[in-house]
Amino acid sequence: MDVNAAVAAAAAIAGVLTGVIAMLAFRWSERDQKRPTRTSLHTDPVLPPGVDTVLSVLRSSAVVLDEADAVVKASSAAYALGLVRGGTLSVEPMLQMARDTRRDGEIRQVELDLPRRGTGRGEALAVSARVAPLGSRLVLLLVEDLTEARRIEAVRRDFVANVSHELKTPVGALSLLSEAVMDASDDPEAVQRFAGRMQIEATRLTNLVQELIDLSRVQNDDPLEDAEPVRVDELVAEAIDRCRHQAGTKQITMASNVWSPDGTDQGGRREGDAADLHVWGNRGQLAAALGNLVENAVNYSPARTRVGIAARRVSAPGGDMIELAVTDQGIGISDKDKERIFERFYRVDPARSRATGGTGLGLAIVKHVVASHGGEVTVWSAEGQGSTFTLRLPEAGAARDRAQQHPGLDDEAGPTDSSPYASLPAPEVLP
Repeated sequence: MDVNAAVAAAAAIAGVLTGVIAMLAFRWSERDQKRPTRTSLHTDPVLPPGVDTVLSVLRSSAVVLDEADAVVKASSAAYALGLVRGGTLSVEPMLQMARDTRRDGEIRQVELDLPRRGTGRGEALAVSARVAPLGSRLVLLLVEDLTEARRIEAVRRDFVANVSHELKTPVGALSLLSEAVMDASDDPEAVQRFAGRMQIEATRLTNLVQELIDLSRVQNDDPLEDAEPVRVDELVAEAIDRCRHQAGTKQITMASNVWSPDGTDQGGRREGDAADLHVWGNRGQLAAALGNLVENAVNYSPARTRVGIAARRVSAPGGDMIELAVTDQGIGISDKDKERIFERFYRVDPARSRATGGTGLGLAIVKHVVASHGGEVTVWSAEGQGSTFTLRLPEAGAARDRAQQHPGLDDEAGPTDSSPYASLPAPEVLP
């Protein structure tokens, strides 16, 4: 009986000890769960209420760092810029700013030039970084990409400098010529000669101002607001009429053809063929773009040569495109110049351009017009062999559908090294 009592007592004591140990283990586990860990600092709940929502709508790239410099929160833009890699802030100057702000609570801001990630180019990424404390342990980093703003500012400065230079040339010439006329008031022949030069400079100044206005208009206006189907054969005829006098003076033959999808010659003569080619857009801007190309071809071609305009429909993944090619037998363009010919005021041959009254804005206008219509302009050229400028524009139906589905669509143009019209038969000579 004593043995049984002893066993029972031992079992009771063991049960009590087991219960005490279990209770202590449960309390220890509960306290351990409430203790903040390094992992818990990286989750969203550590952010102050509402901060996550605010960061998600900011245009700037946002990064939140904890007291150990680990990334608690980072926007997708921060990853895209390469600021955050592997859960850490990869830009050392920004990391040092965050540490200094965490130490003294001061808000800091700095502009940095960062290397572009994965481009292999020497271009720098210009950013503005601002660091501020967020609560007691966190630091907020906001980064604004200034690259495009700096590029636009550089373009604006260059544009103003170029305009000032281009305007001063004819204005200065007019001033000098007027003084010469006054000094030669007793010489009718000299007055007539100087007056003729003044007319030339005044015409050049008028053309420059008009093209500046045209360039500003095509950059600021949306051509698809008042878009309409425009017949390609009418654009070609208008461009030829615009340059017929200059071409006749140099005995340059103007030629034109419109091509069907299978490449057969239709010459714009058979009813229903040429009229079937339409582009969708602003008629005035499209006529000006094609006219600028034809005018350049005439101005830069030697006497007794030929300038041809060809149009055709080609298939493309996004819908049929209309190609308009202007070919000349002029001086041609070097490879280094082909990369810059669409820049404002850039001239391949400045002396020849001024002699023909060129302003250096014609191709810049062409590029902006075509890009705003959802197309592209390309160039093939070889020195001494002439050039072919090709406009690729969406056909009327495809362009209208694209404009409705993707308003504001704008594709940048770039040069190419081959002419799509090199193998086509010679265009028909207009009477």
